[in-house]
Amino acid sequence: MKYYISIMQKITGAEEPMHDHSELILELSALCGIVPWYWDIFGQKHETSIETRKAILKAMGLKIDSTAEILHGIRDRKSKPWKQFIDPVQVISVNAQPLAIPVYLPIEPGRESGLAISWYLENEEKISRKKNPVLISGSDIRIHATRQIDGRRYMQAFLTDTVQRDIGYYTFHAECRHPEMIFPNRSDKLVLRSRIIVTPDVCYMPPELEHKKVWGLSTNLYALNSRRNWGVGDFTDLRDLVGWLAAAQGSFIGINPLHALPNSHPFGVSPYAPLSRLYRNHIYLDIEHVPEVAESVDLRTEIASEKFRAEIKKIKRKEFIDYEAVTAIKEKVLRKAFNCFFQKHYTGKTKRGRDFQAYVSAEGPALESFSLFLALWKHMKRTRSVFSWRNWPEEYQRLEGEAVRKFGKRHVRELLYFQYVQWLIDTQMKELSLVVKEHHMPVGLYFDLAVGSVGDGSDAWSYKEVMAHGAQVGAPPDDFSPDGQRWGFPPLIPEKLRESGYEFFRRTIQKNMKYGGAIRIDHALGLFRIFWVPDGIMPKDGAYVEQPSEDLLRIIALESVRNRAVVIAEDLGTIGENVREILNRFRMLSYRLFYFERNYPDPSFLTPDKYPETALCAVTTHDLPTLSGYWRAHDIAARRRLGTYADAVWQKHLKDRERDRKLILSALRSQGLIPDDYPEKSENTKNMSSALCLAIYRYLDRTPCKLLLVSLDDVIGTLEQQNLPGTVDEHPNWIQKTPISLAEILEDQRLIDLASALKNRGS
Repeated sequence: MKYYISIMQKITGAEEPMHDHSELILELSALCGIVPWYWDIFGQKHETSIETRKAILKAMGLKIDSTAEILHGIRDRKSKPWKQFIDPVQVISVNAQPLAIPVYLPIEPGRESGLAISWYLENEEKISRKKNPVLISGSDIRIHATRQIDGRRYMQAFLTDTVQRDIGYYTFHAECRHPEMIFPNRSDKLVLRSRIIVTPDVCYMPPELEHKKVWGLSTNLYALNSRRNWGVGDFTDLRDLVGWLAAAQGSFIGINPLHALPNSHPFGVSPYAPLSRLYRNHIYLDIEHVPEVAESVDLRTEIASEKFRAEIKKIKRKEFIDYEAVTAIKEKVLRKAFNCFFQKHYTGKTKRGRDFQAYVSAEGPALESFSLFLALWKHMKRTRSVFSWRNWPEEYQRLEGEAVRKFGKRHVRELLYFQYVQWLIDTQMKELSLVVKEHHMPVGLYFDLAVGSVGDGSDAWSYKEVMAHGAQVGAPPDDFSPDGQRWGFPPLIPEKLRESGYEFFRRTIQKNMKYGGAIRIDHALGLFRIFWVPDGIMPKDGAYVEQPSEDLLRIIALESVRNRAVVIAEDLGTIGENVREILNRFRMLSYRLFYFERNYPDPSFLTPDKYPETALCAVTTHDLPTLSGYWRAHDIAARRRLGTYADAVWQKHLKDRERDRKLILSALRSQGLIPDDYPEKSENTKNMSSALCLAIYRYLDRTPCKLLLVSLDDVIGTLEQQNLPGTVDEHPNWIQKTPISLAEILEDQRLIDLASALKNRGS
C-alpha cells in the first residue's frame, strides 16, 4: 500500500517519477490474464519474468512506459464495463432465461426517478420490436450495485427480457434519457449497443451416435495420387473415397485442413500455417469439373492437348508434390474460366451470375477483404518483390485505409476473380456434402481447424485489431525442442476479441463447420490458455495467457448445433483434468491416441475398456510416426540423421521404443488379438505387418469411444510421417504422395480386410 501511495504522489508531481514499476506490472498483467508461471514437460517450473510480462502487455497494445500509463491501464480494466455503460458482448445459456442484461448508468444519487430507458433486441434477420420497444421508467428500475469512479456515481441495473429467445446472435439496443441530465458523452441521451449470444449448453451429437460407435478413415487430401488428378489430390478424389467408404459402412472421413495457403515450398505448404482460416485452398479444385471449363470448347481443347497433358505428366512424375507447378497450371485455366464466366454470366446477369452475386453478398466484408488482400499481395510481390504485408507501404497496411479502397476500385475485376475461385470451392464442397447425405453417413466429412494463421497472411491483415503482432503463439520446452517453440501465428488478444463481439472467432468456427459433419479443433488447450512468445524473447521464456474459455466454448457449441457438426477437441499434451471435464460438459469429444494412452506412470498400454466413451480414438496423427514408422523406429532414426538428438536422448528413445513394441504385443495378447506365442523379436516382426496393424485397430475397436479413426497411411504401410515437428525442409513435410494410387488403394486387400473387421462396430 505504501508503494502504491508513493506512486500516486509521484504522479501528482510531488516527487521525481519512479522507474521500478514491477509491482504495478504484476497487477496489470494479472488483470490481463498473464499466467505467473508454467510447468514444462520435464517438471521444471518457469516463473514469468517482468520482462516477459512487459513484452506481452505491449503486444496487447497497452502503453506501459510510465507510471501514469500503467496506473491508467489498471484503473481502466477495473472500471470496465462501468465506464463503457454496457458489456460489448454477453454470452448466455439458452437455459438461463429470462435474459437479464446488465447496464451501468452514470446517475447521480437521488436522481433515478427521472431516468427513462427504451430498449429492444434485434435478431440476425434484423427482426425486432424497434417500433414498440420496452419502456422502463425510473420507478421500475431496480439498482443492483453502485460504484464511485473518478468522482462520479454509477449504478448497475438489469433489464429483464420478456421473450423466450432461441439460440443465436442478437443485437441489444437501448436509449437512456433524463430530463435534467447531460450524460458523459455530452448528450441528453445515452445510446447503448451490445451483442447478445444465446447458446446451447452442449455441442451437437447425431442421433445415430447416441447409442452407437462408428469408424472412419483419415487421409491427407493433397497426398492422394489418382490417374485423373493434376498432381495433387482434389475434391473428386475425395468424392471417390467417400463413395468407397460408404459402401464399406464407414461413417466419416477425416482430412487435413483445407485453409488457404501460399502454395510455395518450403514455408507455404503446411496446412497448419495458412494465410487464412476463413477461406480455402484452390489447389483442391477439380478444374475439369468447373462448369466454365466443361462448357468451353476452347478450354476443353487446350486441356486435352498433347502439350498440356505432357505438362501434367511431368508434374505427376515428380517424387514429391510440386505445389508451385500445380498452382500455376490450375490458375492458368482458372483465369480463362473466369473470363468466360465474367463475359457470359456476370455481365449477362444469368442465373449462374446471380448465384455468384448471392454468394458474394452472403459472405460480405470477409470475402471482400480476403480478395483485396490476395490482389494486393500478388501486386506487391510482382512490383516490389515484397512478400509480407508488414513490409508494404504504410498506407496499404490497414484494410480501412484510403489507399486500399482506391486500389480495390482500380482492380475490381481482379477481386472478382478471387471471389469467383472461392465460390467454385464452395460449390464443389457443397456438391460433396450432398453426396455424403445421399450415402446416409452419420458423420460424413470431418474437417480440421488449425490453431491460427500466419502473421503475414490475410487474417492477420484483415483482423489486425484483434491480433497481437508483437508476439507469436508457441509452446514450452519438450523432448524435441528444449528451448521451446514459436509457431509463426499472432495470438488473438482476449480483450480485443470481447470488444469485437467475438466476430472473427465466430466466423472462423462457422466457416470451418460448413458442409462438414465433424470438426477437430487443433490444440484445444488454446481455448483455455495460449502460450505467448513475445518478439525478441526466447520461446522458453514465454508465458501462458488465459482465454475467455466459457464464452469460446459456448460459441463453438452454438455453431456446432447450427451446423449439425460433432466437435472433437484435440486435448493432447500437458492439460489439466479440469480442462477435459469442461470439454466433456460441453459434449466435445476427447482425442485419444493409442501411442499415449498408458497406465501412467507405468508405461503399459490402457486396456480398451479404460478409454472414455465420449472420445475419438486413433493410433497416430500427422505429427507422429505412422504405425510402420513407429514399429521400425524410423522417426528416431530420422531425427538422429538430422542431428536433433543428443547421444543420451537418442539411446533412451531407442530403448523406450523397444520396450513399447513389447508392451504393444503384450496388450494385444491380453485381448486375444494375437496368439500367446507371437514372437517378440524375429525377422517376421521387424516390420509392421498388415495382420499386426489390423490387430491394433481391432484393439481400438473394442474401446467404448464413439469414433474410431483409421489412418490410411497405417493401412497401406506408409513409412514416413507427413510432418516431422521442428523441421522445415530437412524432412519432406507436407509434400509426400501416397505410395500407391487411389485406384490401387480402393482395391487393396489390406483396406478391404480392415473395413470388414470394423463394419459391425457398435451394432
